[in-house]
Amino acid sequence: MTDAGLRHGRASLGLSFGVQGVAFALLVTRIPAIQDQYGISDGLLPVFLAAVPILAGAGSVATEKVVARVRPSVVLRWAQPLVLLALLGVGAGREMWHVAVALGMFGLAVGALDGSMNMLGVSLQRAYGRSIMTGFHAAYSLGGIAGASLAWAGARWELSLLASYLPVVAVLLPAALIGSRWYTEGKGAEGKRPDGTEAGAGSGSESAGGALSFKLLLPLCLIMTFAYIGDSTVSNWSAKYLQDVLGSSEQLATVPYNLYMVTTLLGRAVGDLGVRRFGAVAVVRGGSLLAAGGFAVVAVAPGAWVGMLGFTMLGFGLCVIVPQTFAAAGRMFPGNSDAAVARLNIFNYVGFLVGSPLVGALGDAWSYRGAMLVPMVLVLATLVYARAFGPETARYGGGHERPRTADVG
Repeated sequence: MTDAGLRHGRASLGLSFGVQGVAFALLVTRIPAIQDQYGISDGLLPVFLAAVPILAGAGSVATEKVVARVRPSVVLRWAQPLVLLALLGVGAGREMWHVAVALGMFGLAVGALDGSMNMLGVSLQRAYGRSIMTGFHAAYSLGGIAGASLAWAGARWELSLLASYLPVVAVLLPAALIGSRWYTEGKGAEGKRPDGTEAGAGSGSESAGGALSFKLLLPLCLIMTFAYIGDSTVSNWSAKYLQDVLGSSEQLATVPYNLYMVTTLLGRAVGDLGVRRFGAVAVVRGGSLLAAGGFAVVAVAPGAWVGMLGFTMLGFGLCVIVPQTFAAAGRMFPGNSDAAVARLNIFNYVGFLVGSPLVGALGDAWSYRGAMLVPMVLVLATLVYARAFGPETARYGGGHERPRTADVG
């Protein structure tokens, strides 16, 4: 694999992460419009919303099986267009079964997409020999901000869902297909890595070889779940918390999530530099402490502006945990990283499913201030498992020296 090939692969994968950020934001930020278009009742809406991450988990499981026969780049090449077409289907339908089918396809395709994207990211990081994974997730955050802005414009101008989605899909679909020409797994011909070793070659230990042990992967699965419980808390409850608990205006209540997205982007933009300088263990510990501090500030905030400070801290703290968890799985199982990433990706959706109802139930039964302490404690639990992100000087490719491509820009 040439240096130019790795750079092209990195750019095309970054584009894929960005496109997915746009698509997902366009879906979740227009949920009220989707509900109105299809006449979905408040009681039925949670069923539709829960079905998407459940099916995404199923898609991630299926991807683990598929990549045993075909390359992750092939899965990604076809999963991304399916996600965009499913988004268009959500906007184009009129009957209840239309949106059910479209959301079902969206969920399954998103699971395959998320899994294959992160498989490629882990593989490219191995080829580079240094941390680049957080940068891919920064592209996702940038896409999310763009998608949310497009959704705001559509709502502002009272555009139909189809009118909002069609121009975006018309631009992103061909861009994603063209960009897919340069996807690379960071391996050379005949399944070899850039350093010439066979894919799957390991040091002989279970954690460094091809055998995938769920017991060894479990700490990373828990960390992924905790991180997404924190993320879903911000996504689903920040506006309500600011307005109902901290007494802000309805307009001001929309600001915390935007701040969270912007700080997530900024933190991920520099996150790889922090990992290279201080190591993944230190960065994850620092992010966990900052995120826990953010939840604590939100819980005790006397007013809206202090609350927004807490949500800003959350963005900077949580943003590094997820990409570094995927990267750690790749280092832990270099001979079977695709399967490790696929299984780990399932807990992304577990955290998303658990987080929102957990905080809502605690808020109704106890108080929303007290409910914010639960994700705080869970994020702090990451410190217990932080060693799973080491060793600090981890080698790539199952104990082999770092490849010559470590200095690729």
